[in-house]
Formats: sequence, C-alpha cells, structure tokens
Amino acid sequence: MKLATFNVNSIRSRMEIITNWLKQHQPDALCMQETKASDANFPISQFDGTGYHVAYRGERGQAGVAIATKKELADVAFGIDDGGQPDEDRLVRGKLGKVHIVNTYVPQGRDRRLPQYKYKLEWMSRLINFFSKHYKPGDLLIWCGDLNVAPLDIDVHDPKRIRGHVDFNPEVQAAFQHVVDWGFVDVFRKHHPEPGHYSFFDYRVPRALERKMGWRVDHIMATKPLAEKSTDSFIDLEPRELPKASDHTVLVAEFKL
Repeated sequence: MKLATFNVNSIRSRMEIITNWLKQHQPDALCMQETKASDANFPISQFDGTGYHVAYRGERGQAGVAIATKKELADVAFGIDDGGQPDEDRLVRGKLGKVHIVNTYVPQGRDRRLPQYKYKLEWMSRLINFFSKHYKPGDLLIWCGDLNVAPLDIDVHDPKRIRGHVDFNPEVQAAFQHVVDWGFVDVFRKHHPEPGHYSFFDYRVPRALERKMGWRVDHIMATKPLAEKSTDSFIDLEPRELPKASDHTVLVAEFKL
C-alpha cells in the first residue's frame, strides 16, 4: 500500500500537478488538505479518467480536505463528532481495505496571543478523544495531513530563530505528543532519523527550496502494528519545484500488508 499526503493550497490551482503526480506514482490513496473549495466548486470532474474516487468536504476559501483512492473509500465520515464545532472541512476519514485513514488539516493557530491558537490546542486534545472513540491502538490506522506542528528541532531549518512560532514551541509540541502517545509512530522518522528533510517551504522566503529553508509540518503517523509494516517513507520535492506549486510538497509512505 502506498499512501501520500499533500497540502495543495487551493486544489483548483494545483489540478495539473495533482493529476500528473497520481498518474506517475499511482498511490493507493492521496490525502489532500487546504483545498479551499466548496463542495459545489470542487473540481471532481477533473479526476475523471484518473482511476481515482474522491471523498471531499470544504468551504470556499477555507480549509478543505479530500482523499483520492483507487478503490472507493468505505465508511466515509467528516469532522469531529464530540458535540463541539465539527470542522467537517478539516477532517475526513474512511477505510481502505484493512486500513483506516484519518486525514486532517489541523488549525494553524495564527498567533499565540489569539483565540485561534487556543482553539488549535483544544483541537488536538479533542483528537485524542476522537481516536479513543472510533479506534484502538491495535487497529491498522493512519493519521496524516498538514498537522501544523514541527515536533523536533531537526524539523525546521533554523530552530533557534523559529522557536515560539505557533507551529514550533514547547506547548504545541506537547499537545501534539499527547496525540501521538495515544498509539502512533512517525513513519517518516522511522526511516529517516537524520535532519534536513522538509515538506513546507514558505513562498515569502526567496529561493526557500534551493536554500533548504523549510519545515516538516506534514506527517504520516501510523499505529504500531501498521508502522511495523512500513517499508519506506520519503518527501517528494519535485511538486514544489514546478510552476504554480503549492508551498507544501508531497510526503509518501509505503507499507507491506
């Protein structure tokens, strides 16, 4: 099984990149975030002929999540069902064969002084209850997406300068770790413990990709039984090098089931 995650930063602007990547790499599932398209305006017709089914949910100009799969996803559901704000455009889940997939676009938080940051921390806490409600650590489960956290110093190009950012500070890292402790393994770090690997390169930084000035905030986490079956994981930088690229690129994980 090959699964990939990609913050597309507006799916209608990246369709050529997405469809070409699907054709070239043939993943079993591609999880997408920040689609920024309402359901009515989602470019579903452009997936015709690709061989992929797509489950999606979004609002115009905001968040938005989707999963494209070769085989149709079973048990599709959206949002966090705990009675709070469901945020259906930030979480989509389903089952592909024996594997459960939860694709999330975690709130970024904007600024540590703003309510949006508090909401981000609350959202992560809600995820722990969500996973406990629907799954067990012994399940074959993937949690992936733009999780808007760089967990370690080696996950950013300049930790001393960046420390304190909403995606890189002890508080948000601890909140993230609490979710991981529910029963997840960082699949990419299983295969690549060394520094220098990033999935996000800010548009505002000149030649960020060339200068390797990036962040690793996109993740594929797997429960331990599934992580044991992982055979490889890598960041594909090519989509970030293309014209009209997203500021993120594609993260891939492969499993032998």
